Amino acid sequence: MEGQDTTPREALGTTVRRLLDGMDLEEKIGQLCLVNGAEGSIPQWLAEDVAAGRVGGILNEVDPTVACQLQQLALTRPSGLPLLMGRDVIHGFHTVFPIPLGQAASWSADLVEACAAHAAVEAAACGLNWTFAPMLDVARDPRWGRVAESLGEDPLLVSRLGAAMVRGFQGGDLRDPTRLAACAKHFAGYGASEGGRDYNSCPLSERELRQVHFPPFQAALEAGVATVMASFCDVDGLPASANAFLLDQVLRGEWGFRGFVVSDWESVGQLTLHGVAEDEGDAALQAAKAGLDMEMAGSSFRRHLANLVRDGALTLERLDAMVAAVLAVKERLGLLEGLRPLPTEPSPDVGAALAYKAALECAVLLRNEGELLPLRRDAVRTLALLGPLADEAAEQMGTWVFDGEAARSVTPLTALRKWEGPGFQILHHAGLDTTRDLDARHLDDAAALAARADVAVLVLGEEAILSGEAHCRADIRLPGAQEELLRRVAATGTPTVLVLMAGRPLALEGIHDLPHATLCMFHAGNQAGPALRDLLFGVAEPVGKLPVTFPRQSGQLPVHYSHNPTGRPADEGSYTPMAQIPQGAKQHSLGNTSHYLDAGYTPLYPFGHGLGYAHLQLRNLRLDREELKAGERLSITVELVNEGPRAGTETVQLYVRDLVASLSRPVKELKDFRRVCLEAGDRMELRFQLGEEDLRFVGRQQRWISEAGRFQLWVGTSSAAGLEAFFTLA
Repeated sequence: MEGQDTTPREALGTTVRRLLDGMDLEEKIGQLCLVNGAEGSIPQWLAEDVAAGRVGGILNEVDPTVACQLQQLALTRPSGLPLLMGRDVIHGFHTVFPIPLGQAASWSADLVEACAAHAAVEAAACGLNWTFAPMLDVARDPRWGRVAESLGEDPLLVSRLGAAMVRGFQGGDLRDPTRLAACAKHFAGYGASEGGRDYNSCPLSERELRQVHFPPFQAALEAGVATVMASFCDVDGLPASANAFLLDQVLRGEWGFRGFVVSDWESVGQLTLHGVAEDEGDAALQAAKAGLDMEMAGSSFRRHLANLVRDGALTLERLDAMVAAVLAVKERLGLLEGLRPLPTEPSPDVGAALAYKAALECAVLLRNEGELLPLRRDAVRTLALLGPLADEAAEQMGTWVFDGEAARSVTPLTALRKWEGPGFQILHHAGLDTTRDLDARHLDDAAALAARADVAVLVLGEEAILSGEAHCRADIRLPGAQEELLRRVAATGTPTVLVLMAGRPLALEGIHDLPHATLCMFHAGNQAGPALRDLLFGVAEPVGKLPVTFPRQSGQLPVHYSHNPTGRPADEGSYTPMAQIPQGAKQHSLGNTSHYLDAGYTPLYPFGHGLGYAHLQLRNLRLDREELKAGERLSITVELVNEGPRAGTETVQLYVRDLVASLSRPVKELKDFRRVCLEAGDRMELRFQLGEEDLRFVGRQQRWISEAGRFQLWVGTSSAAGLEAFFTLA
């Protein structure tokens, strides 16, 4: 299947039609070329190309003076058009917020939208008008480096938070000079990259694409996203950059997308490396006919589109449709009316306040044995702060922070030292030079400080360079000698808190029970230090929930909560740990169920898990009917009670399972969630609703259907626990 040749001219705005009619072939092709800038200067070749109309957009120029000069050059021709100015504004700009995976741990659309909106203003003040975010890939294999840039493993969670990020970047009107055009990426299926390796194949069925990987992009389109980026990967053998099923049939035909599709970096020319294009010209033709509109960084369109049109291989109508899509986005940005004024960047204090709030809300308390946390100020006179990430201003910002300023970061050591004084002392030792350091010579020195302290806090994890694009790991345990550092500190008997700063879930089997408490902050941005201090001492409460599953071992991967059932499921009665297998056991003596002999069948921490300091309980789950009919809504109520002495926050989650269907259905699927705050001693009734449309799935004919039958329902505080009920769909 090839892309549509035309966008109906009556669907184009008057201005876009007029511009198209006045452009020659070279100018039209120029609008489809996204060129990498020189970052702070304008070399002669770039000045000539911009002035000649051979460039439609520039990426990676953040000097506002240079950006304005480039825009002026673009207007020198009578038909000159302002440039799109793009940049990876992923989780902040000058102010750095938690990585997207960390923001997803908040389960808060409001927070995600606020962070994107602030980043947009800072970026727009430097002349940018386009960002390559949000990344909407559903990520279920944390070996993949780009899991850090994801919003988690669940389509519903990714959809809600991704749409919120679009709204934050774009606001209500893209003509607002403080807003950026967003770009939903990577369409589609990139989160299923085989083996968790970047740029790798994604062997996905159409059903899995439609059920798991498409919904976040549909949500972004409903939120008004201006642009879409095609994925690097091949999907079932056909690279996304030349995949007419994705770009034309689904994106434009089924969903009615009217923005433009941009390639990922040089991915058009890389069609030859995939082995589906004979040469660069063939690659350009396949991409253009499939529905790709703009090429990022490569030269395939620039070099070959004109000849392809002249030779008749690519119709002029198809080329005009590509150009019109780009012009339509420029029109939405107000660029066809002239240059946008540069807004004033917010003060660093405003960004710091939001970054602090984000770092607080993104922290997930994984473990809290004996309720060690929160620490009591009057009971801790000496605190040992240990680990290679306790005082690393740049590392705590995480991946994709091209414009982030480490000078704005406040580290845990800096934050805790502000509290030092009579009666409270900080003992600090990194123990290791980096998170990858294997040199154990300083571990005993760090442990000796722990032995002198009332409590030890170890800040361990990954440096920023260990996650992000092309930074995949086969073994996602704590790197270097960090596990040994934790063992030596725990051996002192001092109450120990493990703080994880990482770009992914980590496999903690063998060490997870050494600390009394474990707090996961992912890479929490500039204000990780003050947030950690206040969480440790109960000034604030951890409210985060895991947006991804934490495996026990890397060998369990990929692992996610909403897997399909197996005909031989494992449970406690059918699983014998490898160490307990009798010598000489017969082949079938242990039973035959789906598990690993050395890792079991459950993850270490499930999707949706997260503890707090308050004592909140769910009670009295009720359904208003036992049978749901088409056109009706099932009303689900549950009571949340705060039985403790302090206020608390809980994210209450609704899951459903279709017990019998024409296709095997997941053991659980998230259908709704609500984050609520409750004062000490209070109670609240929460109400959820389900309709027939919430129970649909992609059937055997690749269409969304629902089927009558019995359903199981849970309302809980994670995917692994909750109150349950049953109902029937008539």
